[in-house]
Amino acid sequence: MRRYLYVGVFFAGCASLAVELTASRLLGNYFGSSNLVWATIIGLVLIYLSVGYTIGGKWADRSPKFETFFTILLWSSLLIGMIPLASRPVLRAASHAFDELRVAELIGSFVSVLLLFSIPVTLLGTASPFAIRLAIDEKESSGKIAGRIYTLSTLGSFIGTFLPVLVLIPILGTYRTFVAISLLLMLPAWFGLGFTVNFKSAIRYLWMPVILLITSGIGLRGLDKIADHTIYEGESAYNYIQVQEIDGYRILRLNEGQGIHSIYHPQIKDYNGPWEQVLVSPFFYPPSENFISVDRIAILGLAAGTSAQQASIVFPDAKIDGYEIDPEIVKVGYDLFDLDNKNLTVFIKDARSGLNQSNFSYDIISVDAYKPPYIPWHLTTREFFLEIKNKLTEKGTLVINVARIFDDRRLVDSLYQTIRTEFPSVYIVDIPNSLNSMIFATKNPTLFENLIQNYIILEDSSTKIPLLMHSLEIAILNQQPAPNTGIVLTDDHAPTEQIINSMVFDLFFSNQIGELH
Repeated sequence: MRRYLYVGVFFAGCASLAVELTASRLLGNYFGSSNLVWATIIGLVLIYLSVGYTIGGKWADRSPKFETFFTILLWSSLLIGMIPLASRPVLRAASHAFDELRVAELIGSFVSVLLLFSIPVTLLGTASPFAIRLAIDEKESSGKIAGRIYTLSTLGSFIGTFLPVLVLIPILGTYRTFVAISLLLMLPAWFGLGFTVNFKSAIRYLWMPVILLITSGIGLRGLDKIADHTIYEGESAYNYIQVQEIDGYRILRLNEGQGIHSIYHPQIKDYNGPWEQVLVSPFFYPPSENFISVDRIAILGLAAGTSAQQASIVFPDAKIDGYEIDPEIVKVGYDLFDLDNKNLTVFIKDARSGLNQSNFSYDIISVDAYKPPYIPWHLTTREFFLEIKNKLTEKGTLVINVARIFDDRRLVDSLYQTIRTEFPSVYIVDIPNSLNSMIFATKNPTLFENLIQNYIILEDSSTKIPLLMHSLEIAILNQQPAPNTGIVLTDDHAPTEQIINSMVFDLFFSNQIGELH
């Protein structure tokens, strides 16, 4: 009998961590994947489990039966499978609220979804103390049995940590991963009940998987998010991916959907956005006979390849190395954004480690791996920018796309001060009619006036390229003064998310929200 308890404990441990990881993905698709979101999920799951431990011990003393133990697991598994059905309408409403930054609805949706996890996770928490109570026959072996049960629970949790991220979510998507976790727990619980009590008792619960599969089939059809003109949505190990087609433009959106990560139109290549500002980078150096010569470009955060396409127009002979951590985004780029480019080599790697492993030096290194409003802190530090500097040629330039919120420039200012510690010349350009700022940094000293001189030379040239000229005009007309505030971010101390959280909260509770639209 004891071995069936061990199996139940193992799968309960597996389900508890699998639910936690999948919950982070479920909420991350709508609310972002900041440390604040992670901390909230982890904290509440620990509270639910703690309540379960207490209840499980008392429950086991009142009803020390195998039937009770496995019935609890069955109900927990069913409730796990019901999470996507119950949360989907709430989260769809949250996606609209996020687009329009309706704070009360966002907070209400976030709390409502988290509460959906309270009962199933609490029931999972009862498993270990309940199993210990049932497994101990004599006091002399109680320590050994308790240790074995907690070992099996922890091993199950270890498997549950990797199962959704590496296997289930990329194959099934977030919602159906909850259904898979539910069935993964329901099956051993059902057999455990049959073998320890009798299969007559187990047959009474056969309606559970039937109801689960029927409701899943009905409730999970259609798009995960309600958004106009959606032509594709999918999930990878890293992102929820959505593509919209509006007036002939294809737009790539990720996770909570704030920010356009790539854009494509078969006839139009100038999008009045941050992507084409990469083209400006070489022209901060003084004019020379070969001032337009660019041999190699690195794009950290390739996404679906907008910057790579534009760079190929202006610098047709340049080799482009695109670093993108998410292979599914690259696939979407090939399928829907015409990413097939003879000059482009794609590396499925983290931007920082991928660049460090490169054997090449670059004339331009573009960092566009930030996901507004949250960005990977390890791509904001002094050490990272030193690594970039070491990969640049003598006439190399770094360009970064950074988000700001109206006049709140704390992130831009801190990145400027950080980059300034390693680069002799740093410039800021705001993109008109957007919340994007571009930071340019040259490996050797330059002057902003060089940009104007190069523009004049190109203007008189018979081979001038409209896309490049327009990009230069935007940069020249929208230069910003050097900030005198901001902190230097390092690998040891980079409070990037605290800065962004403060910016976002200030926006939510200001009267400027409506101005975003």
